[in-house]
Amino acid sequence: MSTPFYVSPQQAMADRAEYARKGIARGRSVVVLTYADGIVFVAENTSRALHKVSEIYDKIAFAAVGRYNEFENLRIGGVRYADLRGYSYDRADVTARGLANVYAQTLGTIFSSVGEKPYEVELVVAEVGRTGEDDQIYRLTPDGSVVDEKNYVAIGGSSDSIGSYLGQRHRGGLGLAEALRIAVDGLARDPNGGAARTLTPNQLEVAVLDRQRFQQRKFKRILGSQLERLLSGDETAATEDQAADDSE
Repeated sequence: MSTPFYVSPQQAMADRAEYARKGIARGRSVVVLTYADGIVFVAENTSRALHKVSEIYDKIAFAAVGRYNEFENLRIGGVRYADLRGYSYDRADVTARGLANVYAQTLGTIFSSVGEKPYEVELVVAEVGRTGEDDQIYRLTPDGSVVDEKNYVAIGGSSDSIGSYLGQRHRGGLGLAEALRIAVDGLARDPNGGAARTLTPNQLEVAVLDRQRFQQRKFKRILGSQLERLLSGDETAATEDQAADDSE
């Protein structure tokens, strides 16, 4: 009878983390950053049906990179958790922090399991508050770690270089058009120092959590002519409510 090959627990965890990291790095990046009236989500995504950014609950949205089937399962689980908690208790009891904790437990359990591979996903859970100081952005890694981000975060692809760019450009009180331009410029950068790409509206998925909306649901997608006007720098387009609410 042969002796099983021994791998230390530390090495096994390091290998699983490296496996997940490589899978995530192959995906196109997502940027999440605050602006004066809320939080904007910008993803490089040519698909009109397979969303990287989605609504979870009234003031909470979800963004992800990595394997679609894996983060879609997490999104659906998050919606069910939020609906059940809001129905059983109160809508105000559904928070981004609570949802991030649920995701962290799920991802951590999967990552530590020897019976299945780790999820190749990185998530952002964000909640818009009554003021900018109340906004919450949480980033979750495949091992279940939760990072409380301030003002901006980039995940997937060349997230390190994009995050560095956002840190240099982001400031308080940005208008939506200006915040969107910073996010798109960050996504278009070449991490190796080459010429930046040109991203068209058809290559972008954009949504916001808008604290100024009168509706209870603060999530809306930015589509079509409204997106084109915002990309051209027209701040007046930010007040239009052309984008249809996401009903997922």
